[in-house]
Amino acid sequence: MAIYKAIAVIHLPRLPYIASRAEHRFEEIVERATSEARILEELGYHAVVVENFGDNPYRKRVLDPLAISFMGIVVREVVRSTSLEVGVNMLRNSGREAYSIAIASGARFIRVNSLIETIVSDSGIIEPEAPRLSTIRRNYPGVEIYADIVVKHSISLNYVLSIIESEAMIKRVGVSGELQDYLGELVRDYIERGGADALIVTGLRTGEPPSLDLLKIIKKNSTVPVFIGSGASPENIEELARYSDGVIVGSYIRGEGKAGKPLDPERARKFIEKIRSL
Repeated sequence: MAIYKAIAVIHLPRLPYIASRAEHRFEEIVERATSEARILEELGYHAVVVENFGDNPYRKRVLDPLAISFMGIVVREVVRSTSLEVGVNMLRNSGREAYSIAIASGARFIRVNSLIETIVSDSGIIEPEAPRLSTIRRNYPGVEIYADIVVKHSISLNYVLSIIESEAMIKRVGVSGELQDYLGELVRDYIERGGADALIVTGLRTGEPPSLDLLKIIKKNSTVPVFIGSGASPENIEELARYSDGVIVGSYIRGEGKAGKPLDPERARKFIEKIRSL
């Protein structure tokens, strides 16, 4: 029987940039990240993903050399401090930079918010990252791509245009007929054209679970693992797990269940115990 994979998010505070200083000293950020990774490993999580959560409002892509260097060192220290699989997420859509960090640090996977979709977000219009990743993936294979599909905090132009074409109401959840067919095609494009190793399904916002209708369609059409990417809790994970292969949990395991707060070991324990009971 396949293991239902539990991936915890390590939310970093604001990173240092050439034009702005970090909120905390370098040593404090590293110690917090590595300490959380060790706790999560002891609790039984399968992987962690290190994310520059504190950098909001997010740039389309992080190009600042100081921030990228800093992120690389933090990820490397997390890799060295644990036997867990480690991933990298550079918000908002810095896939090539995250992939480079993964190569240098020994991380196993990256998360990409927009791999083959064009999205309208609070960071502006973001174009697909797959073309920027093609050369580095060929030259340095081995880092997996976990790709969001119809990602939170955005509107997918691909999806909206398909809704207009099918003369349906503009909303985020597929219903039937042509729209379901389009979502199936989008899933296949993610895998066959974008090269996604796993798909991530989220709700509309951080901390909100995905629509079951959307999740079912994506899972039905996917030949790669499907992960819940937001809003998972001990109360809803049993239902969500029926249509997914794993979960990425961030908000619930933080203090007061709020993204960006320090890790709450008891909440993290409660969540992983529920995963084990599935």
